[in-house]
Amino acid sequence: AEGARRCTGADWAVAVTGIAGPGGGSAEKPVGLVYFAVSGPSVSFSFMRQYGASRGREWIRGLSVGDALDQLRLAL
Repeated sequence: AEGARRCTGADWAVAVTGIAGPGGGSAEKPVGLVYFAVSGPSVSFSFMRQYGASRGREWIRGLSVGDALDQLRLAL
C-alpha cells in the first residue's frame, strides 16, 4: 500500500493478497488466508484474516474487498 501511494501520488492506498483457492494452498498458507495493508498520510498498518475455504473463491474475494474497504473507512 505504501508503494502504491508512492507510485501513484495518491493520499490513500489499499493492498490485498492471499490464497482465494480453490487450489494453491499449503499448510503454511491455507486457502482463505488473506493479507491486507492500508496506507495514508499519517498511518500505515497491515493485518490478516483466515476466512477458510468452505464457501469458495468468489466468497473469499468478495469478503476481502469488503474488509479492505471497511478498514480504509475506519482509517479515514
